[in-house]
Amino acid sequence: MNYYQPEIETAPNDEIRRIQNEKIVKQVRYVYDNVPYYRDLMDKKGVTPDDIKGVDDIKKLPFLTKDDLREAYPYGLLGTDLKNCIRIQSTSGTTGKRVVAFYTQKDIDMWEECCARAVVAAGGTNEDVCQVCYGYGLFTGGAGLNGGSQKVGCLTLPMSSGNTDRQIQFMMDLNATILCCTPSYAAYIGESLAERGYKPEDNKLKAGIFGAEPWTEEMRQSIEKSLGIKAYDIYGLTETSGPGVAFECSEQSGMHINEDHFYAEIIDPETGETLPEGEKGELVFTSLDKEGFPLLRYRTKDICILSRKKCSCGRTHVKMTKPLGRSDDMMIIRGVNVFPSQIETVLLKEGYPPNYEIVVDRVNNSDTFDIYVECTPELFSDKISEMQENEKKLNLAMRSMLGIGPKIHLVPPKTIARSEGKAVRVIDKRKLH
Repeated sequence: MNYYQPEIETAPNDEIRRIQNEKIVKQVRYVYDNVPYYRDLMDKKGVTPDDIKGVDDIKKLPFLTKDDLREAYPYGLLGTDLKNCIRIQSTSGTTGKRVVAFYTQKDIDMWEECCARAVVAAGGTNEDVCQVCYGYGLFTGGAGLNGGSQKVGCLTLPMSSGNTDRQIQFMMDLNATILCCTPSYAAYIGESLAERGYKPEDNKLKAGIFGAEPWTEEMRQSIEKSLGIKAYDIYGLTETSGPGVAFECSEQSGMHINEDHFYAEIIDPETGETLPEGEKGELVFTSLDKEGFPLLRYRTKDICILSRKKCSCGRTHVKMTKPLGRSDDMMIIRGVNVFPSQIETVLLKEGYPPNYEIVVDRVNNSDTFDIYVECTPELFSDKISEMQENEKKLNLAMRSMLGIGPKIHLVPPKTIARSEGKAVRVIDKRKLH
């Protein structure tokens, strides 16, 4: 078995617990002293750093949510002087306010180390050519896997996303062996290779590290077949650093959480009570040694199950299942977080009523994204060219807010069904679990 840091990845459970206990005591004190926003939450709950003697006491601490991140934007949860931070990464928020995460050099090193563990778990060595087709820039995918790949010593191709002709040219000419991207883009690359007459055995790929959006076992098998590879899942959030918080090993039965850096809990999303191992609930993460953006008890909204069942790969860190859904209404479409409230914001701003329907589907392993928008009588026109112009304008406004462009359908007044109770705004036809 190959490991990037065998001494920690295969450490006995009591050693992992010792590391976590030591780190959480320091981290709570650090956050209390350096993050006034969280100190206020602790004070309101009547808890002090002295009350935290180890990870068993973590349940005494208050939660952080996406709402807190928005309220504290941009600098309210910063854990150190800005001069100590060397980078930000960002993700889109529900109302156009973004989540901005800050990184010190130590944070970057830790994050890249976690990604390096994922690369090695997928069979990566310094003899591999790793093609990174996650987006670069503010999105964490490109930066994280790029750093992890380099730490392992792979020849790293920082391709970013899109431009499939160029992706295929580099993949074939430079004999790429590991592919990192969203699962839907991997499926698209597989189809594109087949269209160009390539067979799976014509490429040198052996593994893929895919994440940033939900995908099924059926999709995994389809990708593995079309590219002739083994496909590994990876999990992360900008709020906790990015991809590499957890990753799949050769057993492909859940993702090992890097427990020396992130403490995971499962809670009941309704009551906030911590649930025992093996129960399904909402995943909560505490960063044990982040400096720039040190979140304690952050509610991810992802529903999953944790398991300490012995793993054939020899790694001892707890495993999480693929997210089995979300406790809020966020959709992940083509790797991008999309909230109905964002769509509502754009419609109201552009002068449309908030009567709409979002239809998401997956056709040939790619997400389709349609929004049906009801017009007011004033906005509705018999002229097709006028309606097409308005659809185009709305598409641009949506793209600017969401980061991806939906297909807009402007429909006549009163054609979208009204609901007495909670309106059904989202029809997600993808079979993701």
